[in-house]
Amino acid sequence: QVQLVESGGDLVQPGGSLRLSCAASGFTLDDYNIAWFRQAPGKEREGVLCISRYNGLRLYVDSVKGRFTISRDNAENTVYLQMNSLKPEDTAVYYCAAGRRHIGYCTNYSYDYDYWGQGTQVAVSS
Repeated sequence: QVQLVESGGDLVQPGGSLRLSCAASGFTLDDYNIAWFRQAPGKEREGVLCISRYNGLRLYVDSVKGRFTISRDNAENTVYLQMNSLKPEDTAVYYCAAGRRHIGYCTNYSYDYDYWGQGTQVAVSS
């Protein structure tokens, strides 16, 4: 059974850091492009960043460049989202997603991803 499970969401103060995890079961993450999306209350889901399969090419949305990084631990079959210098506008439910539509690059378009986790809540507030 293919499954993605996110964890690590929490309440954090502005300027703080969090690391989200996305653990895969039923398939090998390195065979897939992996992306992190987020959805804030009342807003559309937004692609934040992704890492492509095999070559590890990364794509970041401008609002998180220099603050968020994505990494992959193939031995653990897990992808991580390290979030630093968090801002209140980063508050959202964060989802990881996996897809195989492209080779050598990834996108932040939800339609390129076939498997989704259930989400983990991140709240940034003082």
